[in-house]
Amino acid sequence: MAVTFTSTVDVDRSDAGYRGWLKEAVRRVQADANRSADTHLLRFPLPPEWGIDLYLKDESTHPTGSLKHRLARSLFLYGLCNGWIRPGKPVIEASSGSTAVSEAYFAKLIGVPFIAVMARTTSQAKIDLIELHGGSCHLVDDPSEVYEVSARLATETGGHYMDQFTYAERATDWRGNNNIAESVFAQLRLEPHPEPAWIVATAGTGGTSATIARYVRYQQYDTRICVADPENSCFFDGWLNHDADATCESGSRIEGIGRQRMEPSFVPGAIDRMMKVPDAASIAGIRVLERVLGKRAGASSGTGLWSALRIVAEMRERGERGSVVTLICDPGDRYLDKYYADSWLAAQGLDIAPYQRALDAFLAGNPWSERDPV
Repeated sequence: MAVTFTSTVDVDRSDAGYRGWLKEAVRRVQADANRSADTHLLRFPLPPEWGIDLYLKDESTHPTGSLKHRLARSLFLYGLCNGWIRPGKPVIEASSGSTAVSEAYFAKLIGVPFIAVMARTTSQAKIDLIELHGGSCHLVDDPSEVYEVSARLATETGGHYMDQFTYAERATDWRGNNNIAESVFAQLRLEPHPEPAWIVATAGTGGTSATIARYVRYQQYDTRICVADPENSCFFDGWLNHDADATCESGSRIEGIGRQRMEPSFVPGAIDRMMKVPDAASIAGIRVLERVLGKRAGASSGTGLWSALRIVAEMRERGERGSVVTLICDPGDRYLDKYYADSWLAAQGLDIAPYQRALDAFLAGNPWSERDPV
């Protein structure tokens, strides 16, 4: 049979106008990264005779004020380069707040609408920040509905559902490219213990812990990864029981972390250890952090700090020297009416005083004890 060029079916969807818009959008997102300095690695003061250094990676200094700025940048580049984000079409996200704040910033940067689907209990300060960056908020009564509602809105508007809970661990280059893990190890290079014994993360999507754990293994470090989980989150139980379908009934009071289902971006096999931290301990942690470093942080930072100090206590008891790293995830000024308000604590039935006493006693040089709070 004769072969001719006309027998080939050829459909060319290339669009010079779209490609020009895409190049400019990617340039703007990359330019934002180029303008942004790295975040600080702060030392949390411990008695020098312990021979243990505790560091906090302060992600609250990003342009949008949280750890999620890195994630939002990666998600936008991922969505743009996959052809999912289109000019004039909205980007929609299911979020507990901080990711939506950062995504609203990047949506405004490239000139597309943004809709955040969030639980009605999200702090007003976060809602205000999303709207400040030009986004709009779609609030739902049941936090478990955010996924379905986001997908529906994307279908109805012809927009793109970003879906951080699926794509967080895919969008970030865990081998390097200035991810959070690479940044931490670069900043530790001149410290007494440049390879930390432990890095403690908290999980909302699971993307940060996956990035750090993969990077550590890829670089062949001995550093181990601990994930601190709050109350009303299924990550701990799912990890403990190897149950990918684990769920829990109510949502987390610690905004930004803890989920009612095992999210696709949470990678249990990369995690060495998990701790289930009482919410009162998380809030006590940020109260102590404010007193010691003069910085107010969100309660997820307290979840990580409580677990990090528990690890420090174990190292001290065994006579080990070394370093531990955890994160300041976002600033506390977003939660003045919640975690820093005694009236909110009382309404929630949370008594943080025993946990504060436990932390104060430990930092004064006494052995770690949880007998008082328990």
